[in-house]
Amino acid sequence: MHHVQDAGSAGELSVLRQEFYRCLSRRADALFELTDAVLCADGPVRSVAELSLTGEHRRGHGSGYAALARGRIEVDRLRTALTAVSLPRAADGRLVLAVDVTCWLRPEAHTCPQRILCHTYGRGKDQHIMVPGWPYSVVVALETGRHSWTAPLDAVRLAPGDDAASVTARQIRDVVERLARAGQWRPGDPEILLVADAGYDGPRLAHVLADLPIIVLVRMRSDRVLRRPAPAPSPGTMGRPRRHGDEFAFGAPGTWGQPDITIETTTRLYGPALIRAWDRLHPRLTHRIAWAGHDGNLPILEGTVIRLEVERLPSGAIPKPVWLWHSHTSLTHTEVDLAWQAFLRRFDIEHTFRMLKQTLGWTTPKLRSPDAADRWTWLLLTAYTQLRLARELTADLRRPWEKPRPAQRLSPSRIRRGFRNLRPQLASPARVPKPSRPGPGRPAGLPNHQPAPRHDVHTATSPNRQKPSHRKKTKSSSPRPRRTG
Repeated sequence: MHHVQDAGSAGELSVLRQEFYRCLSRRADALFELTDAVLCADGPVRSVAELSLTGEHRRGHGSGYAALARGRIEVDRLRTALTAVSLPRAADGRLVLAVDVTCWLRPEAHTCPQRILCHTYGRGKDQHIMVPGWPYSVVVALETGRHSWTAPLDAVRLAPGDDAASVTARQIRDVVERLARAGQWRPGDPEILLVADAGYDGPRLAHVLADLPIIVLVRMRSDRVLRRPAPAPSPGTMGRPRRHGDEFAFGAPGTWGQPDITIETTTRLYGPALIRAWDRLHPRLTHRIAWAGHDGNLPILEGTVIRLEVERLPSGAIPKPVWLWHSHTSLTHTEVDLAWQAFLRRFDIEHTFRMLKQTLGWTTPKLRSPDAADRWTWLLLTAYTQLRLARELTADLRRPWEKPRPAQRLSPSRIRRGFRNLRPQLASPARVPKPSRPGPGRPAGLPNHQPAPRHDVHTATSPNRQKPSHRKKTKSSSPRPRRTG
């Protein structure tokens, strides 16, 4: 994949700022200046109140939390504005989207409603911890080349009781429809490529989104078992014809057979790479979980399985093979070569999450309302988009120990350092604050007689499956079962 960069200009950045201000229908001035303060602050954002010390924030230290608590953002209009800006594309002009879930952990916030258990990784090997918080499903457009930039397009908070697969399918559908309305995709253009990790059911996503111009590329677990096409029935055979062929077990090389496509290449970071592809493989579905309510025969969802094997990893860890499932069949040599490279670009979304959390302070505010958390999330996504559009408009204010880089290779953090010098050249529609005096507050010594209600963490465990607390948990000695669905 070649690097194609369509950076925004000063005019496009000014139009986005004007449209962003129009999306703020209540406490618009405070929310707009709060976003500018995030962009122009020195160093990582550690506190919302401390943002009032920047020169771009002309209001009091309490206005930030007040705007997040009582402000209002027209989210649908803001989604349309983010979709209308210039988006990165692959070498063939294709849009490449990535979707993933990141969590705003709130383990001790007992007064915050709509918290659910979020999956996190522990410090030890193979340690998985469930921590209460607010999970967000984020969709971004990926760029080509090795860097940490993406183009955020949508963010949806998963509420208690939501099915992550259904929410993701609706979210992707809405994003693709907005891209078509904005002219980012037109009939005749290459299909949009959706890249996801192993936590998503790729065949089901491809089935639900079959009416959209989209290709699904997901990573599969190494213990999956797929099926080959059913062989043609022999003459004179009685009974129901077979729907599934022989097994293709990822963990059993004896079931693979000869690959349809084999690619051997050398990469700079991973050394020699071996890519093999097998055509027309499908999972054997059952009437369980997501397919429990399906009427009639379950569909046969065929695709192409791609196995990526490299010699080394930049971190020094032992490399493991990566299994990918592509929703199209009969892929060419070039399409297979582009598929595994596009999947490697999926990890750029992790850099975006790290930028939002560690630099822009996404999880910094101690907000009680999930609606306020949604407002803060959209403010930061808009701020990140402004940084992306300003990539060729700001100077590199590098530290003495940092290496000089061209403008196209600057990270979001280094672009943010120069945004303060760019902001005076951009129009600021926020009005001058009116002088005011803070209220008296609760008198000293008077306790609070209206404590905030406490909310339990939502769990999806069925009452019929709850185990008695006195039962001793035993570790199973049986091998890991194969996933055939």
